[in-house]
Amino acid sequence: MKMELDLIQEMIKQVLEEIKEEGVEVSSKEEYGYGVFDSMVEAIDASEKAQKELFECSVQQRDKFVDAIRAEILKKENLEMISYDAVEETKIGRVEDKIIKNRVAAENTPGTEDLKTRAITGEDGLTIEEYCPFGVIGSITPTTNPTETLINNSISMIAGGNTVVFSPHPRAKKVSIKLVKMMNKALEEAGAPRNLITMVKEPSIENSKIMMESPKVRLLVATGGPAIVKQVLSAGKKAIGAGAGNPPVVVDETADIEKAAKDIVSGASFDNNVPCIAEKEVFAVESVVDQLIYYMKKNGAYEITSPEVLEQLDKAVSKENGKPNPSLVGKSAKELLALVGINVDDDVKLVIARTNKDHHLVTEEMLMPILPIVSVSDVDTAIDWAYEAEAGNRHTAIMHSKNVDKLTKMAKKLEATIFVKNAPSYAGIGVGGEGHTTFTIAGPTGEGITSAKSFCRIRRCVMSEALSIR
Repeated sequence: MKMELDLIQEMIKQVLEEIKEEGVEVSSKEEYGYGVFDSMVEAIDASEKAQKELFECSVQQRDKFVDAIRAEILKKENLEMISYDAVEETKIGRVEDKIIKNRVAAENTPGTEDLKTRAITGEDGLTIEEYCPFGVIGSITPTTNPTETLINNSISMIAGGNTVVFSPHPRAKKVSIKLVKMMNKALEEAGAPRNLITMVKEPSIENSKIMMESPKVRLLVATGGPAIVKQVLSAGKKAIGAGAGNPPVVVDETADIEKAAKDIVSGASFDNNVPCIAEKEVFAVESVVDQLIYYMKKNGAYEITSPEVLEQLDKAVSKENGKPNPSLVGKSAKELLALVGINVDDDVKLVIARTNKDHHLVTEEMLMPILPIVSVSDVDTAIDWAYEAEAGNRHTAIMHSKNVDKLTKMAKKLEATIFVKNAPSYAGIGVGGEGHTTFTIAGPTGEGITSAKSFCRIRRCVMSEALSIR
């Protein structure tokens, strides 16, 4: 048996040597890994090489590459597989909602059409300003939206002429590897340079640090909580940070209460409340709060009426420091209620309860389908309390009202990157609302709803005393 193995190995060796002699390049095993490497240094080096090749490609070719990613993700079997795998691995969210998010990321993330050239002409000639690539981008992605963020950022960054090195959350390692390979395979079949998207086989804090410190990585993008955003902003290079939110909802007496209730339940239960834009607390004018809760219960909400049971649930889902228990983030309402001995069927999508404005569930973003409801005397007070609860994140806010003056007041006061009026929160990222989709909402660093141009630098080209033809 050993002799047979030795013979086979010798034959393989001879074949490889013959191929080499004929001038055919023999690729290493990493090159056949479709962007997945043993070390972060290898991933960055491959990305740098790929970006130089991509820089020589035309904008039209970049369009073709982006379309290849879209087409691959939108295959029914792929869309369902990555959505199922994401929930299976991370234990976060709902497969049916992941499918929606992955689909809109593929369909509704802008490509090169986002990169509008600006022309300035006058007696001194012609100047044009164009969106040009940074180069290699390092992107840190969360466990809550692992596949959606990879799809969204890959399309935006490649459209801008960049390559991207991902550092996914370790709890989403397997599905991230599968997705990176899937996208790279589609890109190579479309004629794109190899390794436009790379990552390391074993994501870790140490590997993220190597990525952040590498001089070959020109731009850092972090999608996650305050800690990771602070870390990338301290790296000494251009950084885009998509930080936390705690989106409040205000409902006043002019709202269509039945529709508002349905919309709030839909938004707050979407993917078990893990999207950073999802409704996290409600401030309802007291004259309509009973009606609102009635219709919420008709649309899949379960109301906890006992303060003792609510506090029991709060303690069960929170760590000692008040932060959410990571093992319970993104769990279903059914699973959370079971923690306090309440058994419900799968039709229950959201847990609701009346609280005061200072309750822990109001002030802390929990990323679970638990929605506190605060009764307020009037809409102006509701807006003030919503402002306090949002805590200056300037991320997302929602209001149900037909009073244009009060809608305007809330929009101005909270200064949210996304302000949704009379719709579920997810309308703000292009699901049932106009506008493009993103899963990197950069409030802390000001880019807002990111797209291809967010990951580019503006370069100016000047032709003096010529080509002004007006």
